[in-house]
Amino acid sequence: MSTTPAVRVHQIGGPEVLSFEEIEVAEPGPQQVLIRQTAVGLNFIDTYHRSGLYPVELPATLGSEAAGVIEAVGDEVEGFVVGDRVAYVRGPGAYCGHRVMDASVVLRLPDPISEEQAAAILLKGMTVEYLLRRTYPVRAGETIVWHAAAGGVGLIACQWASHLGATVIGTVGSEEKAELARAHGCRHTILYREESVPDRVRELTGGAGVPVVYDSVGKDTFQDSLDCLQPRGMMVSFGNASGAVPPVAPGVLAQKGSLYLTRPSLFHYTATRDELEDCAGALFEVVGSGAVKVEVSHRYPLAEAERAHRDLESRATTGSVVLVP
Repeated sequence: MSTTPAVRVHQIGGPEVLSFEEIEVAEPGPQQVLIRQTAVGLNFIDTYHRSGLYPVELPATLGSEAAGVIEAVGDEVEGFVVGDRVAYVRGPGAYCGHRVMDASVVLRLPDPISEEQAAAILLKGMTVEYLLRRTYPVRAGETIVWHAAAGGVGLIACQWASHLGATVIGTVGSEEKAELARAHGCRHTILYREESVPDRVRELTGGAGVPVVYDSVGKDTFQDSLDCLQPRGMMVSFGNASGAVPPVAPGVLAQKGSLYLTRPSLFHYTATRDELEDCAGALFEVVGSGAVKVEVSHRYPLAEAERAHRDLESRATTGSVVLVP
């Protein structure tokens, strides 16, 4: 049994609880593969695991996605060989140099997709796929609201929604981020610190509101999101960057127009191998065609995960971020 560098947490808390240490790596079992990881994705869900918002069993290795090269395969593995470039979304556990994974959750990378790209976009891009194509299937000609439009998920969503023919209204925290979102297909931007988001959305839609709002911010934006919706619109709450949304009385949804509310999870939309491959395949297709362009905006050595978490939570990053083992 060998060892590999990893970032672990032994207690919940702020970025200071992240510990860079060596952990053991077992040989792959009959249906597993050993991956030498070349890039690890950084996502807000990692901070939720670290802070205890989403509880994990401690001690834990953080991280939900990574990409790399297969170094060993189990006796019963079919469809993968040593040397294959692969990626996965399955966590926590990705903040490390080598990882043993069940072959059933590993995806082979097509030639146009680099390992760094895959680590930067797989979780975010597959999230965008199920949100735009399955949670609420966005149609050409519709106008949608996307919070945090200049974030890693947001920049992919703006491009993909535009590719589908939708008009995107994105909320951002600064003019710099507004410019970035517009460069990635966001038609209208709202500076949420300076403007009323519902009022501006009503203005842009001639008072009608939008059929769907995608909200990963959580507590700080939830009520405004509801007020952006047209009757029978759908509120898609898929993250808690500002904290968990307080309990909601169902009657509020009736008062605001018989609204729908959903709290989806990627893992419920990729529960089978076919769903997983279809979801990733759709992402690889739009990236490979150039319809969605992915830029890794920030790179940190794995040993500097604490700094990366601080930058992410302080909104100092834009776009996609990777850790390099």
